[in-house]
Amino acid sequence: MRFAMCAKNSFLTSLGVEIYATGHRRWPDEVKARVVADTLEPGATVNAVADRYGVQPNQLSAWRRMAKQGKLVLPAIAPGEPVFAPLVVCDPSPAVRSCDGCPADERITIIIDEVRLELAADTPAVRLAEIVRALGAAGC
Repeated sequence: MRFAMCAKNSFLTSLGVEIYATGHRRWPDEVKARVVADTLEPGATVNAVADRYGVQPNQLSAWRRMAKQGKLVLPAIAPGEPVFAPLVVCDPSPAVRSCDGCPADERITIIIDEVRLELAADTPAVRLAEIVRALGAAGC
């Protein structure tokens, strides 16, 4: 058991976590963000990731809340990786027109809280993901 604890401490120290003689740990924000990002991987659970890093699941959940509030910035997704965002599709009335007079079905509208963005229908998915990610990080 002691060997496993030493291995875990060595692993955490290599990530930049400061471990004190009392057992207290100081987790840099970059490490917290990396741990939170691991929970977002397909099939990952908070409990499994918490166990892997030796942190309590409720502490990891608190870090996830910080990330959702924009208080913890997650590492950027590597280029070429798919990006997923929640999407609500509705059938707008044919009479609905966008701000510039184009028919609504020829525009992409992104609404996050009070912010409304209208983009050309041919806006690349990568650009849409960048915009949504930036709006989320800004705490809109």
